[in-house]
Parts: sequence; structure tokens; C-alpha cells
Amino acid sequence: MNAVRYVAIGDSFTEGVGDELPDRTVRGWADLVARGWAAASGAPVDYANLAIRGRLAWPIVAQQLEPALALKPTHLSFNGGGNDMLRPRTSIAHIADAFAHVLRRCKEEGVHAIMLSGANPSKQLPLGRLIQRRGDLLTAAASARLAGDQSVTTAFNWPDQELSQPTFWSEDRLHLNSRGHHRVAARVLTSLGLEPPGEWWRMPELANRPQPNSRDYFREHLGPWIRRRVTRTSSGDGRLPKLPEFVAISPSFD
Repeated sequence: MNAVRYVAIGDSFTEGVGDELPDRTVRGWADLVARGWAAASGAPVDYANLAIRGRLAWPIVAQQLEPALALKPTHLSFNGGGNDMLRPRTSIAHIADAFAHVLRRCKEEGVHAIMLSGANPSKQLPLGRLIQRRGDLLTAAASARLAGDQSVTTAFNWPDQELSQPTFWSEDRLHLNSRGHHRVAARVLTSLGLEPPGEWWRMPELANRPQPNSRDYFREHLGPWIRRRVTRTSSGDGRLPKLPEFVAISPSFD
């Protein structure tokens, strides 16, 4: 069996925002996939993660895809479009084209592509109906771009109704919490034909934390997001890729 060399590209979803560890770093589903992959296969997995929070779909492609392919991976995962959907003049077709471009480049380089859609936060967000409609359209458009291609693995999370429940989301209502990231990791591993730990599908609910009221939510989460849109800045400005070079993940959960 050839050694697995897995690289992830994307935005905050792939970086792991929402799944914060005690040392204030973030973990997330891609880290968990690498660990679960090594454990399920019984062999080390080389893992890199070039994701940076706040990135739109095509900037992910422009800034991360070729550096990721230059690492000579065996597998590459891509997700994008979540930040695009929050902008008023979003072209769903243009986002879906990014999925097709990543798949084409992976096929040219002999890399197995893993395509994800983000989970659905619309039930708990302002303008939820608009976000729901755009997410539905993007999932359908991306699926159409990939349809019938046996060289790609898909793990679309948007249709997962359970994952849309509040207990899988962090306080900002926009990023999955640790429970949500584990469920996504289980979905990816299953799509790859691997067996994830059974508890990852539905981890225990996190300890109850008081939910911010509308005023606090605006001040702590929605207000800063609006200011970034007005000033044309990003939460990822000045940030470097999470894990730009391969590290070896051993086949152990210790």
C-alpha cells in the first residue's frame, strides 16, 4: 500500500475554527481525518493543511491549490464558498466552477480529490432563508460539476439535517464546534471507505454555556463581521497557512 500524503485547502471550516483546544490553537475536521485515517489504516499518514480563515472560494484556489499540489500529495481536500455566500452579489456558478477547477488540476497531477460542502448554519443566522437558498443552490451546482466522475470522493455536509442543529455549532453560530467537526470527520472517513470511531458521529453535547442575547451576539460576533465587510478586511489577513509542510500522523489516538 502506498503511503498516504493528505493535504487540505480551504477557509475557516478546513482550518478548524470553532474546535479550539486548551492551548488556544484550533483542531478541526481535517486534523481529525488525518488521525482517523492513520488509526483505521494502521499506518502513518503525512498531513498538511494550507487553509486560512476568511478566504473566498477562488482566492483559496489561487493561493493554496498550486502550493498544495507542489507537496506531491496522494489526496487533496477542498471546500470553499461559505464566505462567498454571505456577500450580496455572489455568483453560485462561479463558486461551483472552483470545484471543477480543483478537480481538473488534481486529475492532471494524479491526485485523488476529496470535495466537501460546509454544514448548514441557516436556522440560527440572520437572513437564514437567503443563506439556505444559496447553500442549496451551491450544493446542487457543485454536485453537477462533479457528477459521474469516479476519480473524486464527495462528503457534502450541507444536506445533513442533524448537523444543522444548534448543539453542533459554536457561539458565533457560523462555525462548527468540536462536536460538529467530529461528525464532519466521520463523514469524510466513511466516504473514503474507512471506519471512523463510532462516537464521532454524535459526540456528547458540550457543557451548557449561556447563549448570548441579541445585543451581545451583535457586539461580539455580528458587529465585527459587518465592520470587516465595510472595511474590506478579512479575519485571515496576516495569517499564515495552518500547516504548510507535511507532518507524520501516527496510527494512534494518544
